[in-house]
Amino acid sequence: MAHADPDFSPDHPAAAVPDAADAPSSSGAQDADWAQRRRDAAAERARMLQARQAAEHQRAARIVSLFIAVAEAEGLAAVPLRVRGYGGGSARTPLTGWYLRQDQSVAIDTAGHFYILTRPLSVRDRLLGVTPTDEPVPMTIGEGGRDGDIVPLRTALDRLLPGWEERSPEPLA
Repeated sequence: MAHADPDFSPDHPAAAVPDAADAPSSSGAQDADWAQRRRDAAAERARMLQARQAAEHQRAARIVSLFIAVAEAEGLAAVPLRVRGYGGGSARTPLTGWYLRQDQSVAIDTAGHFYILTRPLSVRDRLLGVTPTDEPVPMTIGEGGRDGDIVPLRTALDRLLPGWEERSPEPLA
């Protein structure tokens, strides 16, 4: 049972003043709480962006796989892919596929992987060749680039094989 203080009176002025331990948090604690909420909100926005990008890359990869099925069925010849150096020159790769831009800066290989085919090349690279690293397939090629040449993936694939979408084994949507 709780022990009642005989000197306590709810009307006494000391009763109305909370103890320092019971006082609401100071503005520093409120600032920390606000900052934590902002960090949490930013983390949630980053998570949502990452999920949206992953879904977009998955959709683009499916489009590429459907394109490859049509390209192989119709005998669209894959070509050896080369990497272009920033300062000129090029290097061979072990890859075959199709260039998606006229400047041959991006391509897909016959397995459906997407490559950016420009990078600095050393003399060794030019002599022995390079193996580029694949990247997630984008729905829009060139987005965020400096030259402003943005091409939707489906448009780039249609340039390679006009009308391929109508001959796709599955609908793209």
